[in-house]
Amino acid sequence: MTHRLKSAAALALCLGALSTQAQTGTPAPLSYPETAKVNQVDTYHGTAVADPYRWLEDDNSAETKAWVKAQNAVTDRFLEAMPQRQPTRALYTQLYNFEKFGLPYKEGGRYFWSHNNGLQPQSVLYTARTLKDKPQVALDPNTLSKEGTVALAGTAVSRDGRLLAYGVAGAGSDWVTWRVRDLQTGQDLEDRIEWVKFSGAAWTPDGKGFFYARYDAPKAGQALTGANYFHKLYYHRLGTPQSQDLLVAENQAEKEWGFGAEVSDDGRVLLINVWKGSARKNGLMLLPLTTRGGYDAQAKPVTVTLDFDGEYSPVHIDAKRLVLKTDVGAPRGQLLYVPLNAGLKVAERSQWRTLVAEHTDTLQSASAVGGRFVLSYLADAATRVAVHDAKGQKLRDLQLPGVGSAGGFHGRWSDRETFFNYTSLVSPSSIYRLDVVSGASSLFKRPQTAFNPDEFETRREFVTSKDGTRFPIFIAHKKGLKLDGNNPALLYGYGGFNAPMTPGYGVTAATWMKMGGVYVLAAIRGGGEYGAAWHEAGTKLKKQNVFDDFISAAEWLIAKQYTQSAKLAINGGSNGGLLVGAVLNQRPELFGAAVPQVGVMDMLRFHKFTIGWAWVPDYGSSDNAEEFKALLAYSPLHTIRDGKRYPPVMVTTGDHDDRVVPAHSFKYTAALQAANTGSAPKLIRIETDAGHGAGKPTAKLIEERADMLAFFAHSFGMQVK
Repeated sequence: MTHRLKSAAALALCLGALSTQAQTGTPAPLSYPETAKVNQVDTYHGTAVADPYRWLEDDNSAETKAWVKAQNAVTDRFLEAMPQRQPTRALYTQLYNFEKFGLPYKEGGRYFWSHNNGLQPQSVLYTARTLKDKPQVALDPNTLSKEGTVALAGTAVSRDGRLLAYGVAGAGSDWVTWRVRDLQTGQDLEDRIEWVKFSGAAWTPDGKGFFYARYDAPKAGQALTGANYFHKLYYHRLGTPQSQDLLVAENQAEKEWGFGAEVSDDGRVLLINVWKGSARKNGLMLLPLTTRGGYDAQAKPVTVTLDFDGEYSPVHIDAKRLVLKTDVGAPRGQLLYVPLNAGLKVAERSQWRTLVAEHTDTLQSASAVGGRFVLSYLADAATRVAVHDAKGQKLRDLQLPGVGSAGGFHGRWSDRETFFNYTSLVSPSSIYRLDVVSGASSLFKRPQTAFNPDEFETRREFVTSKDGTRFPIFIAHKKGLKLDGNNPALLYGYGGFNAPMTPGYGVTAATWMKMGGVYVLAAIRGGGEYGAAWHEAGTKLKKQNVFDDFISAAEWLIAKQYTQSAKLAINGGSNGGLLVGAVLNQRPELFGAAVPQVGVMDMLRFHKFTIGWAWVPDYGSSDNAEEFKALLAYSPLHTIRDGKRYPPVMVTTGDHDDRVVPAHSFKYTAALQAANTGSAPKLIRIETDAGHGAGKPTAKLIEERADMLAFFAHSFGMQVK
């Protein structure tokens, strides 16, 4: 292929231009590496579509690595020349440097919670007998690698509190290796579990082993794609090799099936969640455990439902009933009472009844603690919490500090206490202890930060989209903001996979506000803010609604004189990166700068890489003729508008991302640089030895996010002190 020589030549050319700039001190014209094109054309349902940068899909080839090096050389020098870079990084570091606490949970008579002293690469897991005792280190992942790139991807403590199963991931990969640590000695056992993705660990009550889900190890030369590997649920008995693990559940006829498992509070039942791709619709099975809390390999799962007609999330189970959170027949969620007969036999559907009826607010989560049901609702994308008794009768609402987001409320039916956190756009996450019986809550941890929330304000407003749909946005900024259209603003969105965007504190938003900017979070369709119908209104053939909502939010901010097009930045990651790429192509004149992070940019081929096939329930597939037309109409890679002036753009990705593979960002950037879109920079920032986020150390996070804000500040001519 001709690009083999061009990649090396482009790298030399690029470095030469940068060398000239460094020697003279005069900014040289921005010159991008030449990206070779290949004669690749695919035909979809009679339509020919060129894919000239197909070779960039091989991120391990020498040519692609040379291209990455050349692109980073251009971007690094551009960013280094920005006067905003170092002061923004210093400010971001200052605001990031505060204690961060995870929610405490209790097991084996001990509390466990995570803690980061501020700038540690990874958070440390601590344990203590009481909340007042000095905590001891249970596991410090910072000791697992010199670079701090190994992160905890999950933990599970045995019921006697003696053993810790923990998953580790690194280099941005979704692949997780599970180990077991003796918490009394601090030493790891010989057990080692490989090829795990999208799975936690669930101990049997006897502490002799745990359930987990994994894929088969690939055969030599075999690529791990959705076409040739299957998720399977296993039981691992301590002290035995992984090859002897017992298969609990699989379905070779359904490659899209995945499994999750948790053990009931009373230790009698394994609840098996069966998922299909990214769809919120799932199946549910029950597996009886032995009277001594062990696993009997002869036991067979009992089906609650495998209809995949909605969500079925188990909340509580005992000898007589199973309580489910579901959106079946209730798009905004309800609790169902499912009678159980002897042998875990599930009653006919006609005998299921409503325990807590659907509300006008969206039921986001439900837990069973202290003989009560704690229900967390979204009221116009902000949290509302209600406590109900065992019969479903409402007892009280939990008073929260303001309009923000609360989460947690985990525990067992026999526990009296639970913990939750509360945060808003201007309030760092504080942790509270809740006495579920009395309803009294008390502060457990509140971080001290360099960000003073009293200097800022936040509000919720409502925007009307193109088709008349009304949705909320959350706005935060310094108090006394003058609405004259001259404020720099940053609009963030996601809009997919039933994931709600709720107001919560983040250092990126805090830094931007300290820099004098307005931060805006848009709760657009495709998310889970208003239940199943809201999510579905932003999927497949209706995906354009998501982009229309985001564009409408931008237009509203300009009309209300919060900002102007030239000072409006947009940002989103993953599905949010797709969002940014799509709206940027549709309305390039509306925005002043854009940073799509790890975006899904090639909507015709996304399902051909790693876990991409699982996103078909949200996006549709180019294999379907009607869905192909919809995908082609907004796919960021295929809709770049040659001849239109684009604002400054900086794409970000990681070269080891195995969720949204870097080829998406690589190909999109190459096409953007090749098109006639004006002189504003079109850069890509590629983090090496990193991916979608897992395992990325604090220093790398700070550098990446500070560079984004500095890029926006530079684009808008802002001064950063």
